[in-house]
Amino acid sequence: MYILGSRTGYPRLMGALMLWIYRVLMTVLVPIAIPVLALKDRAAGKKRPPWSERFARRLPDIEAGGLWIHAVSVGEVEVARRLITELDRERVAGPIVVTSTTATGLALARKNLGDRVTILPTPLDLPGPVGRVFDAIGPRALVLVETELWPEMLHQAGRRGVPVVVVNARLSDASFRRYRRIRGGLQPLLRPLSLVMTRDQTDAQRFMDLGIEEDRVTVGGNVKYDLELDQRPLEWGKEIATCADGCAVIVAGSTLEGEEQLILDAVDTLTGPDGRRPLLILAPRHPERFEAVAHLVSERGLTLVRRSRLSDGVGAGIDIFLLDTIGELARSFQYGAVAFIGGSLVPSGGHNPLEPAVWGVPVLSGPWISNFEEVYREMVAAGGVRLVADSLELGAALDQWLSAPETARQAGEAGRRAVEENRGATARIAAEIVRRLDRTAQQ
Repeated sequence: MYILGSRTGYPRLMGALMLWIYRVLMTVLVPIAIPVLALKDRAAGKKRPPWSERFARRLPDIEAGGLWIHAVSVGEVEVARRLITELDRERVAGPIVVTSTTATGLALARKNLGDRVTILPTPLDLPGPVGRVFDAIGPRALVLVETELWPEMLHQAGRRGVPVVVVNARLSDASFRRYRRIRGGLQPLLRPLSLVMTRDQTDAQRFMDLGIEEDRVTVGGNVKYDLELDQRPLEWGKEIATCADGCAVIVAGSTLEGEEQLILDAVDTLTGPDGRRPLLILAPRHPERFEAVAHLVSERGLTLVRRSRLSDGVGAGIDIFLLDTIGELARSFQYGAVAFIGGSLVPSGGHNPLEPAVWGVPVLSGPWISNFEEVYREMVAAGGVRLVADSLELGAALDQWLSAPETARQAGEAGRRAVEENRGATARIAAEIVRRLDRTAQQ
């Protein structure tokens, strides 16, 4: 995003002041935050990248002149993976470095991209760590997956003359209002952003309303639709069939704290003609919550099998299959008669409904969907997704689709068609990045 500066010095002064205040706050707060977060993480069983790595003090030797792609967490890492595949097809020159902020994002990046690119934790947004990563990578461009804008990172890019590209960019209503209020002070900080490729025209207009030149904003489409149907068999597919024992399967993915209780309440209302309940594959979003969710299930007197403990054996008629691993949820949706997408019955903003849709599985979601609002708008209109207000409505919607398998199948197919009709954004974005880089190199 490239915002033209004012002819006066006021925006530049305001930008410098905002950066100075930000640096002071970061310098003061980080030493306080580190021990506090360490204690909280230990209590919750949560893992973060080591702080020593976030300070970027020991970095590998990296060939200069490549791309730095920043992807904050799991969803953005998957977008980055597909983007890198298309960049390879475009024969982009130079190495690629991917940074991610969360432990789960780094784990997924190392698993799926480690043999192709260099993976680093995102540096703390302070002059020292960010500067050391820029020095080590020497990138010819920085690519930000979605609107992940860090002041120090942008400042360092601008100071070094490194163009910044934002892909799959979006501005929520709240973010747009905040940015618009401080537009003058943001202009100098955002100047390095030379290309913004938005998901849709609404987002494009919002970026232009902030003062960005029209030729630096383009609608690239939503890369979330470019899902690849990963048909590699899951090694526990037979165990799912054994656990279900002929009953329907519901997959509830990316659930958050406070949500599993609501889902279990909804599923408790469901019984088949023989009085048996469907099998629920339950996949919490955060690994540090696996134990707590297993305890919740056991407290309710439900039978439980954990993916990580299949060696203990499984039996028929299991109530809950707890997917306590990383990287297998997308393929698990193939077993579902219906899918529920978490982060939506609690005020979090929801997660991606396209992963089950690509398998032709109908999708249910709660009302909190701001993170994927445009996707949900498309999918609800297509008939592949239904929104429910609470646990009671979730139970009723599950009952309707499980009681009418043909209706559910038609809804799943409608969702699959919507995914197919919206494909192609990643290829367009990769081609545009390469075109812009080549044009810059020739200047």
